[in-house]
Amino acid sequence: MIPSDNPFLALAAPGIAGLTPYVPGKPVSELERELGIAGSIKLASNENPLGPGPLARAAIAARLNELGRYPDGGGFELRRVLAEHHDISPQCVTLGNGSNDVLDLVARVFLQPGTESLFSEHAFAVYPIATQAVGASARVAPARDQGHDLEAMADLVSDRTRVVWIANPNNPTGTWLPSGPLQAFIESLPETCVAVVDEAYTEYVDEPGFPDATHWIGTYPNLIVTRTFSKAHGLAALRVGYALSDPRVADLLNRVRQPFNVNSLAQAAAAAAIGDRDHVRASVELNRAGMGQLTAAFDALGLAYIPSAGNFVSVDLARPAGPVNDGLLRLGVIVRPIANYGLPNHLRISIGLPEENTRFIEALRTLIAT
Repeated sequence: MIPSDNPFLALAAPGIAGLTPYVPGKPVSELERELGIAGSIKLASNENPLGPGPLARAAIAARLNELGRYPDGGGFELRRVLAEHHDISPQCVTLGNGSNDVLDLVARVFLQPGTESLFSEHAFAVYPIATQAVGASARVAPARDQGHDLEAMADLVSDRTRVVWIANPNNPTGTWLPSGPLQAFIESLPETCVAVVDEAYTEYVDEPGFPDATHWIGTYPNLIVTRTFSKAHGLAALRVGYALSDPRVADLLNRVRQPFNVNSLAQAAAAAAIGDRDHVRASVELNRAGMGQLTAAFDALGLAYIPSAGNFVSVDLARPAGPVNDGLLRLGVIVRPIANYGLPNHLRISIGLPEENTRFIEALRTLIAT
């Protein structure tokens, strides 16, 4: 831990001094090292328990002999495949080292001191971090039923608003916005404001009226849609995501994008994974069954939860979640407390393999009973 009187803070850019770093889910190796245990499971980071599909694995293996060469800095083949998949021009595609990288690019291009970004209460933690890191201000709209309240957000748009962040579905609540209200909200924004629709979990959604915002790119020049291969495609370790936008917006994002920000194995795996419908289908079916397994257990335990369209679910323990989370860790089960999202009584649980879900349920039942 760096001391708070760090003398280098005076040299840092505005906003850095008060910035709290993003804290990822605890790795299994760290927990086992701390507690001297083995056989732990991790249901904390919304990963796909199936991992990569066979097409992605084969593509990775085929590129191993090329690791002495730099990757294609422009990501030509991956951009071509993504453009074909979305029926859009390759000039609309910006590649990122995970979709978080693309979110950071958006902040660097469109935000600066004196401007504002807008997001919802309980929204993804990267939005305030990216905003504050470039010295801009954040406005936070109160949530409605743990999800986005578009009316409240619209009321906060000002002449200083440059970016509006919307995760659909939202992390960590799993709530989602239907097509009509979301499209009307984007349409209402001034031309001086960019709307970012973060669709990291879109492959998991099976809800009537759920939109695919990539279809709106040609209609709204100020719309950016982000996607990732870390979730349903199972490529979290390779860090590859992308944004779709008007080519003029993509041009700006690519001006600040770091060269070689997506490595060769990630590019090859993603290009193969985008067409592996069987693997995505298997991942979605596993997630649907696991969601039912967890929510049935919560019902049996008398615990409320937030209905989720993602590959995770947040459960309300009706008491501070910290002690329960500590108990789960001692039992070798890693989940995600979300007090930092304004939900101190909730734990977010990623959907795992059936046996992992069962182990979590049994551990939770033990702790609730004591």
